[in-house]
Amino acid sequence: MLCVPSPTAPLAQEDPKPPRPAVRDVSEELSRQLEDILNTYCVDARQEAPGEDGGQSDAVVLIARLLPGKEITLLMQTLNTLSTPEEKLAALCKKYAELLEEHRNSQKQMRILQKKQTQLVQEKDHLQSEHSKAILARSKLESLCRELQRHNRTLKEEGVQRAREEEEKRKEVTSHFQVTLNDIQLQMEQHNERNSKLRQENMELAERLKKLIEQYELREEHIDKVFKHKDLQQQLVDAKLQQAQEMLKEAEERHQREKDFLLKEAVESQRMCELMKQQETHLKQQLALYTEKFEEFQNTLSKSSEVFTTFKQEMEKMTKKIKKLEKETTMYRSRWESSNKALLEMAEEKTLRDKELEGLQVKIQRLEKLCRALQTERNDLNKKVQDLCAHVPRADTDLGEPMKDPPRDSSDVAPAEECLNLGKPNPDPAPESMGELSIGALGQSGTEGGSRGAD
Repeated sequence: MLCVPSPTAPLAQEDPKPPRPAVRDVSEELSRQLEDILNTYCVDARQEAPGEDGGQSDAVVLIARLLPGKEITLLMQTLNTLSTPEEKLAALCKKYAELLEEHRNSQKQMRILQKKQTQLVQEKDHLQSEHSKAILARSKLESLCRELQRHNRTLKEEGVQRAREEEEKRKEVTSHFQVTLNDIQLQMEQHNERNSKLRQENMELAERLKKLIEQYELREEHIDKVFKHKDLQQQLVDAKLQQAQEMLKEAEERHQREKDFLLKEAVESQRMCELMKQQETHLKQQLALYTEKFEEFQNTLSKSSEVFTTFKQEMEKMTKKIKKLEKETTMYRSRWESSNKALLEMAEEKTLRDKELEGLQVKIQRLEKLCRALQTERNDLNKKVQDLCAHVPRADTDLGEPMKDPPRDSSDVAPAEECLNLGKPNPDPAPESMGELSIGALGQSGTEGGSRGAD
C-alpha cells in the first residue's frame, strides 16, 4: 500500500497511513479557521487595535500547525521583517493559500495513487487466481503422466509376452514345415519315373499338334488372302462412293451458287419491277394531272395553236416513255420466269442425286453384311481348332501337379489317343467343307461386287 504524508505532519512521522476522514476534517477546519481569520482581521483590523497582536498570534499558531519546524522559523523571520500587521496578515493569507493549494494537489495525487492501488490489488488477485489454476493444471498433468507411465509399462510387458508367444509359434511352424518338405521330397522321388513317361507322350502329342498347327496356318493363309481380296473390293467401293460423294458435293455447291445467283437476279428483277410499277403509277398520276390541266386549259389552248402543239409534243414524249417502261417490265418479268424454271430444274437434279446416293449406301450395307458373315465363319473355324487343341493343356496340368495324380491306369492313355485321332484329316471333314462353303460365298460376293461396281 502506497501512502502520501499529510501536510499537517513532518515527513519523518511514525504514522504512515492517516485515515481519509481525518484529512477531510483538517481541510474543513483549515477553511473554517481561514474564514474566521479573514472575518476578524480583514474587516475589523483598524477598529480593534489592541487585539491585533492576539489575532496575529492565533494566525501564526494556525500556520505553525500546518508547517514543519524549519519552515515555521523561516515564516517567523519573514513576518518579523514586516512592519505593519496588515502586511503580516496578507503574508500569512498568501502562505495559507499556497499551503491549501499544495494540500489539494496532494489529495488529488492521493486519489490517483489509491486508484492505482485498487488496480494493482485486482491484478494481484487475478494473478493469484491464474497461479492457482496453473498449480491445479500442473497437478492434473503430473497425475496424467503417472498414468501414462503405468500404461507404457503394461504395454511393454504385453509386447514382451506376445514376442515370446510368437517365437514359440514360429518354432512350431518351422518344425512342421520341415516335416512336410521331407514328405514332398519322398513323393517327388516316387513320381519321377511316371513323369518321364508322361513327358515322352507329351513330346509325341506336341509333334502331332505341330502338324495340326501347320494345317491351320495354311488355312489361315487362304482365309487371309480371301479377306485381302474382300478388303480390296471394299476399298474400291469406298473409293467409288467417295468419288460419288465428291461429285455430289460439287454439284450441290454449283447448284447452291446458281441458286444464290438466280435468287439475287430474281430479287433485283423484282426490285426493278417494283420501281417500274412505282414509275408507272407516278407517270399515270402525272398523266391524270396533265389531263386535268388539259381539260382545264382546253379553252385557253384553243386560242393559241402554238401552245397546243407544244403540249401535244410533250404528250407524245410521255407516251413513248410509258411504252419503253412497259417493255422493260415485260423483259424483267421474262427473266424472273426463266430463273424460276432454272431453280426447279436444279431441285429435280438434286433429288436424282439423292436417290443415287441412297442406292450406293444400300450396296455398302450389303457388303458390310457379307464381311460380317465371313468373320463369323472365321471365328467358328478358330473355335474348332481350339477344341482340337484342348487335350494338350490337360497333359500340361498333369505335369504341373504330380503330387495329386493317382497311379497310372490304362484309362489315362485314352485322351491322348482321342487327340491323335482328332488330329487326322479324314474323320473330321467339317472344317474343309466350311472352307469350301466360305470360298464359294466369297466368289459369289466377289461377282456381286463386280456387277455392282459395273452398275
